[in-house]
Amino acid sequence: MSQDSKVKTTESSPSASSTTRKKLPVLDPSGDYYYWWLNTMVFPVMYNLIIIVCRACFPDLQHGYLVAWFVLDYTSDLLYLLDIVVHFHTGFLEQGILVVDKGRIASRYIRTWGFVLDLASLIPTDLVYMQLGPHIPTLRLNRFLRVPRLFEAFDRTETRTAYPNAFRITKLMLYIFVVIHWNSCLYFALSRYLGFGRDAWVYPDPTRPGFERLRRQYLYSFYFSTLILTTVGDTPLPAQEEEYLFMVGDFLLAVMGFATIMGSMSSVIYNMNTADAAFYPDHALVKKYMKLQHVNRRLERRVIDWYQHLQINKKMTNEVAILQHLPERLRAEVAVSVHLSTLRRVQIFQNCEASLLEELVLKLQPQTYSPGEYVCRKGDIGREMYIIREGQLAVVADDGITQYAVLGAGLYFGEISIINIKGNMSGNRRTANIKSLGYSDLFCLSKEDLREVLSEYPQAQAVMEEKGREILLKMNKLDVNAEAAEIALQEATESRLRGLDQQLDDLQTKFARLLAELESSALKIAYRIERLEWQTREWPVSEDLVEADIDSEPGEGTSKDGGERADQEGPPGPE
Repeated sequence: MSQDSKVKTTESSPSASSTTRKKLPVLDPSGDYYYWWLNTMVFPVMYNLIIIVCRACFPDLQHGYLVAWFVLDYTSDLLYLLDIVVHFHTGFLEQGILVVDKGRIASRYIRTWGFVLDLASLIPTDLVYMQLGPHIPTLRLNRFLRVPRLFEAFDRTETRTAYPNAFRITKLMLYIFVVIHWNSCLYFALSRYLGFGRDAWVYPDPTRPGFERLRRQYLYSFYFSTLILTTVGDTPLPAQEEEYLFMVGDFLLAVMGFATIMGSMSSVIYNMNTADAAFYPDHALVKKYMKLQHVNRRLERRVIDWYQHLQINKKMTNEVAILQHLPERLRAEVAVSVHLSTLRRVQIFQNCEASLLEELVLKLQPQTYSPGEYVCRKGDIGREMYIIREGQLAVVADDGITQYAVLGAGLYFGEISIINIKGNMSGNRRTANIKSLGYSDLFCLSKEDLREVLSEYPQAQAVMEEKGREILLKMNKLDVNAEAAEIALQEATESRLRGLDQQLDDLQTKFARLLAELESSALKIAYRIERLEWQTREWPVSEDLVEADIDSEPGEGTSKDGGERADQEGPPGPE
């Protein structure tokens, strides 16, 4: 082989090793692959929890299916081993970033208590079969140490399923079944230890017809354990000390199990009620209020029907409160995925920026109207616009019966009243009566919310005003002269504002200049005073004058004020 070929072989080895590494990627602990692997691990763990105890207590079950047990045992061991490999290839988060370095992953996993339990669960205790025989399944009890994997799988499923309360109930029933199953196995083992048929409490003698079958043995034991753990009674009285101890232990377990079941069911019911309260408004308070205020039966019936419609058809009126705990960006994405298509149907919002529409989607308020209820009346002040999501509304005359038009899903109305368009002849007043024919679901967008959003998008505001102006022109509801007058007035007002701003700037400049001059003058005066103080310190003081000041008293000769005046006149000039 030439030297070049050796170099190529040497260079190809790293790529081969990298290819091998790529075959075993790092799993994201919150990803789908890791989730499905956890669900796969449920089967071997549940198999060991249920079958090993049953095989140890029912010898016929162990002897009758020995080959099947060996296959299932070592299949579960293989999955246990693969689970350790998965642990070595499961990343973890560090400062919010997934760590994919397999060296760090392995180092972190080895230092955990879970690694010790995983190794202990795979200790080959089956080798003792070679000395004691293959009919001692209790040697595999160390497989129970993989139970934390089962709990992790249940927790992930509970967070992912769309029916968490139903899953909690199913999980609770599974735990109850496992406890009763273990207890029934222990009961049969105790009966065999004490002697079948020795008294009425233990399992009957298998020599009796029907009691020798394996199915009958398990079902009888399971039934007997269910009676004890549910404290139903109707069980034979124990006759021996071992039986008394077994019954006392079961009673204590039953009390704890009953408390656990009641607590779990109470939690599930509370969560369901909380979820209903979050999704649908509570009608009990409204009903009580109407009874206390003696509201007429017809209006009370309408209110109750409205609440019933929300509950039956799963209508939500408080989407903002439901999504309030999500981050703002994620909440916007959820709202966009649900309502953006509805908002794009509005003509004045078409061709607007995507960011503007996302802001508006968060402002949409769902509302539901009952049959015969007015959404707006002619002459009302328009403070919001409406988008029909579902249902039908009619434009009716003042009598409420004559219909001019019927509005269906996807249409909208009231959009002109929330945009301040100059020259709008109707102002912000409603020009028609809109009445719901059946139950109608609408989206409401208020003028304040629209103004708040448009304040950040001046170009979009100009585009929307231009579209609204075109709509008013087609409807012959735009006064061009009034529009021109308003524009001229606005321009004059803006010109005056600009003049005031300029005058204010000039005043601020003059004031700053005066302030600077004042500070300069103050500094000069302070400097001159300090200079004079230093000069006066150099003047000599007359000794006769000092003695006269010391001997003189107030009221004799020179007054105190006179002395002060003499001091103020200053010392004599230098000699």
